[in-house]
Amino acid sequence: MNPAEAELAAELIRSGRIVAYPTETFYGLGTDALSSPAVENLFVLKGREPGKPIPVLVADREMLEKIALRVERRAETLIRKFWPGPLTLIFRARKTLPANLTASTGKIGARISSHPLALQLCRQAGRPVTTTSANPAGKTPPRSPAQVKRYFPAGVDLILEAGRLAGKKGSTVLDLTVHPALLIREGAIPREKLEIFIPIAKP
Repeated sequence: MNPAEAELAAELIRSGRIVAYPTETFYGLGTDALSSPAVENLFVLKGREPGKPIPVLVADREMLEKIALRVERRAETLIRKFWPGPLTLIFRARKTLPANLTASTGKIGARISSHPLALQLCRQAGRPVTTTSANPAGKTPPRSPAQVKRYFPAGVDLILEAGRLAGKKGSTVLDLTVHPALLIREGAIPREKLEIFIPIAKP
């Protein structure tokens, strides 16, 4: 991503528009996670059910603390080991976050991506960016820009292209708002690797 494209993508995010971008798993759809209208547009584009929260990418620890009410010691352990990477951690959300982003659950899922374009986008935008797979609800997550274009011939303002991605699974999702932690989705990081560091509720 050249500097001009990076600035264009960041400006689109800040304006509440939608950008498709690569992650270490699949292509995702990004918009300003702190804007309720932008999040609503994302729901409409994907045909996503309103009651489903949307996780976000953050650029660093400072950005995480702006959306998470508290980062516990067990979260610190996992962050040191697995971030940047495909591990989404669910925290208690700050009340300032849009209700449609959290689906009024009081929780927010976040991670730092290890893909350089996703990380650069988040840093340059200067705010959390939504990270939901770039497909209509119920369809297979895309691994190439061509798939994104087929899914969304309109509605996506820019696609940051990085060729075909190798990801086969989405991010692992772990809820840290409960004790012991609850594995919501086992993805690219398997359960047994997480259990080395913290207790996880039995399925």
